[in-house]
Amino acid sequence: MGTLAWLNGNFCELDDAKVGVQDRGFLFGDGVYDVIKIYYGRPFSLQAHLERLQRSSLAISIDIPYSLEEIEVVIGSLIKDSKCMSGFVYMQATRGCAPRDHYFPSGVTPTLLIYVLDIGMPASRDNLTPTDCITLPDERWMNCHIKSINLLPNILALQKAKEAGAGEAILYRADGTVTEGTRTNIFAVVDGTVRTHPESRHILTGITRNIALDILHNGNIRLAEKAFTIEDLSEASEVWTTSTGLEIAPVKNIDGQLVNKVVPGPICSFLIEEFWKKIEVECCG
Repeated sequence: MGTLAWLNGNFCELDDAKVGVQDRGFLFGDGVYDVIKIYYGRPFSLQAHLERLQRSSLAISIDIPYSLEEIEVVIGSLIKDSKCMSGFVYMQATRGCAPRDHYFPSGVTPTLLIYVLDIGMPASRDNLTPTDCITLPDERWMNCHIKSINLLPNILALQKAKEAGAGEAILYRADGTVTEGTRTNIFAVVDGTVRTHPESRHILTGITRNIALDILHNGNIRLAEKAFTIEDLSEASEVWTTSTGLEIAPVKNIDGQLVNKVVPGPICSFLIEEFWKKIEVECCG
């Protein structure tokens, strides 16, 4: 059996899912997406991801013609039928197919694609590998809170990181303010306080970021949703990234400079342990 998909109301194998060449996602990048991780055969933080997909689509005036409840049923069916125990659910909504014109078309039904990608390897907290990062100017648009399929600036920055032998690029604005990574949110322990960029148009509010904030708050750890700079980052005692795919990943080096000899540090270690407890309660219960 190949990778299972659902496209505009029909189940099929992903290789058989076809979208017209005039789809505005293909022509203009006129669409949004979201990704959910599957643990032990269940989607983690499903509602939060569905709600973010809906927020992103409405932010660019795409009205997905299916309710969140209907999408949830589709996801459950795809996971069950694919027998996926560890993997990802990918969801993408575009404005639909229409003759190429920059104006929004009228009378067009949005395209919705959902599929399950089985990664074959059970997720585990023991698979932890510290990340090396580089820093780069943030050259993206000013609406990063929308999870747009327009990812070219992110891709170019991540490619530079790869060519430098790093796993992620930490992005910063012209004034030196750190925003986020190409596919992650960034946390740093600065002067004993965990800091991360506050919600704004400059970052995507990550689902894992929000879970991490809850864990830190409940653990009575000094925390501030407050932006920090490249200079602050160079003095941080711990740095880590958060994302759906990479979970909570400690950072070992930034631009060749060692963050800390012990990686992960004590706060990041606590966070990883508590994060996995949440996964096990939600997906193994």
